[in-house]
Amino acid sequence: MDNESAKTKQEALDKRYIRMAGIWAENSYCKRRQVGALIVKDKMIISDGYNGTPSGFENVCEDEHNLTKPYVLHAEANAITKIARSNNSSDGATMYVTASPCIECAKLIIQAGIKRVVYSEKYRLEDGIELLKRAGIEVEYVPLATHE
Repeated sequence: MDNESAKTKQEALDKRYIRMAGIWAENSYCKRRQVGALIVKDKMIISDGYNGTPSGFENVCEDEHNLTKPYVLHAEANAITKIARSNNSSDGATMYVTASPCIECAKLIIQAGIKRVVYSEKYRLEDGIELLKRAGIEVEYVPLATHE
């Protein structure tokens, strides 16, 4: 397969997986923002996550002032910690996430050995993206298509 068709095929896969991450985000109980993440390796989804409270906590992400509770986990953290409880390895995998990773999640992504991050929504802070790039991780922005 030539480079051009391989690139086109990868772009089609990226769009498909980012749409799936968008659908997965709908599982979140968070009202302010729903974020979904998938970890893909060898064309298999090996983990998934969405933002929410830790296991065993009530499914309420915001306090009475509509601020996100400090213990709410980000989608990326949920997907990465799920890997730790499985027999899978995220080494060399791609993460698809509907929001640009924050700096804390970027650190986890680096340590998890993820080599590529595809995200669909830009955030005002770019420090997470900058850290990923500094670590040599390939970062792609793929806007979430509303229809295709």
